[in-house]
Amino acid sequence: MNQSTASSNRRMLSGALRIFLAEAVLLPTGLLTAGFLSRQLGPEGYGLFTLAAVILTWVEWGTSSVFSRTTIKFISETRDDWQPVMVTVLRQHLWLGSGAAIALCLFAIPIASAMGEPKLAPYLWLFAPQILLFNLSRAHRTTLTGLGRFSEQAIAGASRWIARLGLIVLFVSLGFSIGGAILGSVLATSIELLMARRSVQLPLFHPNPMPARKLWAYAAPMTFYSLALQLYTKIDLLLLKALGGTAEQAGFYGAAQNLALIPGLFSMAFAPVLLSSLGRVRREDDLGAAKEMSRNAMRLGFLVLPLGAIVAGAAPEIIRFIFGNQFLAAAPLLALLIFGALIQILTSVASVTLVAADKPQWTALLTLPLVPIVCVAHSAIIPRWGAIGAASVTVGIISLSAIATLIAVYFTWRIVPPFATFCRSILVCIGIYFLSAHWSGTGLWLFLNLSAIALLVPVCYLLLGEFTSKEIALIRHFKS
Repeated sequence: MNQSTASSNRRMLSGALRIFLAEAVLLPTGLLTAGFLSRQLGPEGYGLFTLAAVILTWVEWGTSSVFSRTTIKFISETRDDWQPVMVTVLRQHLWLGSGAAIALCLFAIPIASAMGEPKLAPYLWLFAPQILLFNLSRAHRTTLTGLGRFSEQAIAGASRWIARLGLIVLFVSLGFSIGGAILGSVLATSIELLMARRSVQLPLFHPNPMPARKLWAYAAPMTFYSLALQLYTKIDLLLLKALGGTAEQAGFYGAAQNLALIPGLFSMAFAPVLLSSLGRVRREDDLGAAKEMSRNAMRLGFLVLPLGAIVAGAAPEIIRFIFGNQFLAAAPLLALLIFGALIQILTSVASVTLVAADKPQWTALLTLPLVPIVCVAHSAIIPRWGAIGAASVTVGIISLSAIATLIAVYFTWRIVPPFATFCRSILVCIGIYFLSAHWSGTGLWLFLNLSAIALLVPVCYLLLGEFTSKEIALIRHFKS
């Protein structure tokens, strides 16, 4: 590992950690917000707010994710004059966000009628401006990622979640009820946009903007990839209910899904940073360094698997501590879904590598066929095996997706993750699972014991000879 590659790896890990910690602010602030609103609004009011927020989230992410990875790729590969790219990106976000907001307003009443909740329509109207604000904010934050300014990107993201908690508590406490909660969310998104724009001012006009068709040529397959990914990783709960599952089973499954969220946050943080880093390395025409960086990133996907073993081994105690004894049926579901979430990191890394290698269409071609496969598999398995069958299908499909994308990366750049790392990871998983299952504890001891077990993971890898002397030096430098 040469000095340039080591520096790039340090920068990539540091950037991913900053963004992950910023997005992880969602966990405590989200729990506090949910606890406050559920008590202030009551079951019916909180249900209406949640329903409106879920609909909004699908629209927000569906529109803003169209250009995210494409933006990062183009900016990171541009040496100096990145403004022509961002003029086109900002305009497309503006049109998409505005169009989606208007569409939500037009269809609010039909959506509310379909849900059997006429009161929902005004809340969707009030939420609609957030779609445009979120799209504009995402354009600025992906620009910061592409430019390698990870700290500023992280600050903008964290500011939204902190402001959202404070503003929602303020407006609801003043008596504005559901409308106040929505207003607080919209204003928090405005704060995120202002914080991001304070760091980078994107222009709307440029004498020579990048042609929109060039942007869409990359964005279209990535959009299909993102939509397919959301479908085959999130459709399990819907199909479980549609295929005869009870509300109680759906509750158990939802609880397990929520606890398996953290690896997804890391994947969301790591993938754009990796793409930005690969873009800058490729800009210097150093294909060898780009391949080494991708291989190390795939290796990281194997190295984190023992974290799933910790959660799987202690799943009953984790469920009991957070949800109570009545949710213990969610424990085996969590033990499966946590591995699915971790394996998804491998898929994300491999797909980023394909985009960096100018093969964005491959991501869609590899992912779209999995949607009908997962639907057929769930339809066959769920009626017989219920929730545990749904979780097994989800993990199986995610694993199949990871294998397919890794094979595609091999045919593109002739690189594979180290087989020795995979073997060591399996060995560590077995030992860590046994330790976690028999030494998890209860209450406060649960988290103390699991933290101690987590610290043993890198020690095990070190004793098994996973890390080279240069990597040990890199870790020491990173800690300092």
